[in-house]
Amino acid sequence: MSGLDAAEQAAASPGTNPYVHAGSETHPAAPSALDIQPRTGAAGRFRIPTAILLTCAALGVAGGLLLAPANWISTILFAGLPFVSVALAGLWMLPSVIALRLLKRPLVGILVGLLAGLVIVPFSGYGFSSVLTNLWWAAFTELPFLFVIWRYWGTWLHYLGAAIVGIVYPVLAWASFDLGSMSVGVQVAFFAITLASCVGSTALGILIADRLRKAGVGGRARRA
Repeated sequence: MSGLDAAEQAAASPGTNPYVHAGSETHPAAPSALDIQPRTGAAGRFRIPTAILLTCAALGVAGGLLLAPANWISTILFAGLPFVSVALAGLWMLPSVIALRLLKRPLVGILVGLLAGLVIVPFSGYGFSSVLTNLWWAAFTELPFLFVIWRYWGTWLHYLGAAIVGIVYPVLAWASFDLGSMSVGVQVAFFAITLASCVGSTALGILIADRLRKAGVGGRARRA
């Protein structure tokens, strides 16, 4: 909650009357509802309390420990079994989906993606480009909520992000996987596998976050 209430303003500024517009100094009028209404705004909504930062740190480390081996498996499979490789793509969304579902705060998906990327830097073989990769995937988990200015947290928005990245990724990776040399049926299968991976990982992230919430994880952070 941003701002000070009227009593705190009086204590912080001795000798001043926080209700100068309400009456005289001798007989001040009662403060209006507007006077005691807490001031909130965009800045307050984007402040991240310590409890939430700690939760994000835990999710980022856990996500990094998951993605470190997934990164190597995906790299090895890319050479001979690219379709199996892309089936793992949705895992890069998982930590951010959990964070957004559990905490329901702006930008926690990006933050957890960043932290997970930093965790896997020493193990990925790609250096700090792993951070950029994680941020790219995390951005799609956050994007639908950006459209509604983080005022609505419907489950379907998580799946919208999964659907978007499930289509965008094959398009951007078209040359890397040499999809142009493949038949239309194979190309369609590639899109379908990517989409299924992203949607499936999102569903898993929602399930994990809901279980964590029932266990009491993140509840205090959301009320902070």
